[in-house]
Amino acid sequence: MRSPLAPVRSWPEEARQRYRDLGLWTDETFADFVADRTTRFADRTAVVGRDAHGTELRWTYAELGRQANTAAHRLRRAGVAPGDRVVVALPNVVEYAAVVLGLFRMAALPVFALPTHRETELSHFCDVADAAALVLCGTDADPTDLHDKVSAHVSVAPPALVDVAGWDLAEEAEPAAPEHTSAEDVAFLQLSGGTTGLSKLIPRTAADYLYSVRRSATICELDETTVMLVPLPVSHNFSMSSPGVLGVWHAGGTVVLARDPSPRTAFTLIERERVDIVPLVPPLAQAWISAARRREPDLSSLRLVQIGGARLSDAVAAQVQPVLHGRLQQVFGMAEGLVNYTRPDDPDELVLTTQGRPMSDHDEVRVDGEGRLQTRGPYTIRGYYRAEAADRDSFTDDGFYCTGDLVRRLPTGHLVVTGREKDQINRGGEKIGPDEIETPLLAHPDVLDAVAVGVPDDLLGERLCVALRIEPGRPEPTDLADHLRAAGLATHKLPDEFRFLDALPETHVGKNSRRDLRRVLARRWSA
Repeated sequence: MRSPLAPVRSWPEEARQRYRDLGLWTDETFADFVADRTTRFADRTAVVGRDAHGTELRWTYAELGRQANTAAHRLRRAGVAPGDRVVVALPNVVEYAAVVLGLFRMAALPVFALPTHRETELSHFCDVADAAALVLCGTDADPTDLHDKVSAHVSVAPPALVDVAGWDLAEEAEPAAPEHTSAEDVAFLQLSGGTTGLSKLIPRTAADYLYSVRRSATICELDETTVMLVPLPVSHNFSMSSPGVLGVWHAGGTVVLARDPSPRTAFTLIERERVDIVPLVPPLAQAWISAARRREPDLSSLRLVQIGGARLSDAVAAQVQPVLHGRLQQVFGMAEGLVNYTRPDDPDELVLTTQGRPMSDHDEVRVDGEGRLQTRGPYTIRGYYRAEAADRDSFTDDGFYCTGDLVRRLPTGHLVVTGREKDQINRGGEKIGPDEIETPLLAHPDVLDAVAVGVPDDLLGERLCVALRIEPGRPEPTDLADHLRAAGLATHKLPDEFRFLDALPETHVGKNSRRDLRRVLARRWSA
């Protein structure tokens, strides 16, 4: 027997009632969502992708429903019961859809890990959640070895191992009635960004999350003809709900899962499946733009190229539609809640230079005199799962989430992200935002990517260092300081050092990792 779900800080009843009265929150649970969409769109294609062994499959909505039912049956056999938490660490394989929707059907709670997480992170998630099972894919790594390492580190009873590589997808279980809960109960646990340590767990309900899914699908103009390519980890919040796979399934469209995000793989899938929407993070968008210039692939089906997860440089933003063909949509959000979009009818200037405006009229946003962003609303959580210290640091007494982002708010309501509180560089007492350095450098014709960070210095406190990737086949440029001066950068903000790297450290979801880059540059600086 696993422990019951721990209490979570939630919306006060007054706010809950207001969201119900406004029709933002409905009674639809995730079990209802699965049953309704797999029936309503039964004959349409729901998922295109490869299974754990690399076999390409195309599932209709009816088949997706059958696979979800069979996955729920397998999970019950592994000892998972309604209300249990299950850590899911799968790559972009079709089994992911079966597992997650199967857990929703049986009212067990997915904990959305990433396929690159290993024993340190997985042990932490299993511990905090008291997970009944750990779902892995045995074709990517030795699941038994990883499970043994996790089991040795957890302080709770070890989770059962579920390896989807051993599943026979032709197997069919007897149909079972979905388990039903309240739409306002916690339905799954997501991961925080984890920029200062191990990720915290974020409790989400069907009421709040499906509202964000519906609203996102409307803004992004999804319908039954939508075909979305998912090159990012499918379990990431961006890929799940902004509008993500849940938004596409809500509308009756098709999800195309890419096992890797490379331009070669993605461009082939876009052309073959006539993909019309794709979510990207800035480094991946920059790689695609560079590759598309060289290869000239057929990307004519793309309608919308979403870029989020980190601040997109204005210089790169201007290249998206001319090179990738789809109209740019900037997305700025967080797994804790608030999501901002540029809209299809926004003027180009706002699309290219802002990170969008809140998707809901009921999002409450406040920006203090230093630009620090706080928010609350119908899909922004009021507290983490079993993390009281983090709650005290991250939430105000009146329920606002302190995002850690620095922004400017325009009269239109659009936000311009200027950085993160902890990313500012303090060089000899002068505060420098990385964006001030990175934006003009990304406009240099030889620069593919640039990340500015501060590294410790005995005299200045922090030196300003910039790591760069250069366009393939080009020499290291020698005019970068002159380029920054010509762009109007103040002399005291000129970098102390430029470092050219073949690859920049990345987070699990493909964003540039400033934390890891600081470590790399600090070691090289002291060497």
